[in-house]
Amino acid sequence: MFVQIALGTVLMLFSIMIAGISFWLMETWLMKYRPWLTRTPHRPKLILVLCIAAVWIMAQMTAGVWAWALAMMALGVFDTLELSVYFSLVAFTTLGFGDVLLPTEWRLLGGMAAANGLLNIGLVTALLVEALRQVRLQQLRMTEADS
Repeated sequence: MFVQIALGTVLMLFSIMIAGISFWLMETWLMKYRPWLTRTPHRPKLILVLCIAAVWIMAQMTAGVWAWALAMMALGVFDTLELSVYFSLVAFTTLGFGDVLLPTEWRLLGGMAAANGLLNIGLVTALLVEALRQVRLQQLRMTEADS
């Protein structure tokens, strides 16, 4: 039990670190292109930020799923990479089909993967909202300054 909790905690921290680095990179990208993003026309650029943030989020979530899948493969929990990725994706997204179950000695990892996925979904939602909010606020400030 303690080994599962320790491994799950390390995987959760790794996934959160990926999210933190992702936030930092997104902020860096937004600051780099701030002058361009704040010039008119605003709406197409806001849509572009939304699309880039969505792809960024998918990449971040994919990295988290792969971290869990590779860890489970390394532990010998699953025989195939496909099954490991499938279980990790279903657990990480908290979908929980229940068609693939972990062996009893590793079952705590399933709940920890789900908790990690739920936390990541909250973090990426915050990233998406914050990215759009910051760009839109900067656009409005520039519009007011031009008036």
